[in-house]
Amino acid sequence: MNKRQRRETDRPDKLPAKNDAAGASRTPPALALDLGEDGILRVEASGDLTPLVRAAGSVVVASGLIHQIAVLGSHGRRTDAEASNFALGFVDGMEPRDAAEALLLTQMAAVHQSTMMLARRLNHVENIPQQDAAERALNKLARTFAAQMEALKRYRSKGQQLVRVERVTVESGAQAVVGNVSHGGRGRDES
Repeated sequence: MNKRQRRETDRPDKLPAKNDAAGASRTPPALALDLGEDGILRVEASGDLTPLVRAAGSVVVASGLIHQIAVLGSHGRRTDAEASNFALGFVDGMEPRDAAEALLLTQMAAVHQSTMMLARRLNHVENIPQQDAAERALNKLARTFAAQMEALKRYRSKGQQLVRVERVTVESGAQAVVGNVSHGGRGRDES
């Protein structure tokens, strides 16, 4: 399979439909980008955008995210629909539950793309200053992505913590309390 054939089969609109939670088949969202002679980027979205619109809370927010994702794949007079579709596919695949998650997932896709670009740059440095700069930036981006993953995890769990008690010993005549316990204690002014 040559490079052109592989790219044709990797296009989102050529991928098999994705099954949603109800088992119904849906076509994943995809973007087509066209940078006109006037310098205006035209974005055409296709596929099922319903989950993104629902998570974003409004068509306006979803449209803004789609435009920001489209710009991720553009640089100057060049567009890269594959990069934009990667970011859109990531956001869609992570199934954001609300606008905050949709925004965070979009940032995560952008940080990931930048991380990979810097990893590629680090592999092709020609001198020590270039290596140091790429290494520092790559490290910061990788840490940022890890922090974003942790923030998403905390946000999705709504800050709930699970405490598991492995062993409890209650002596004869004593009482054990299971559940939330709050201790009033003394105030500062009390003796």
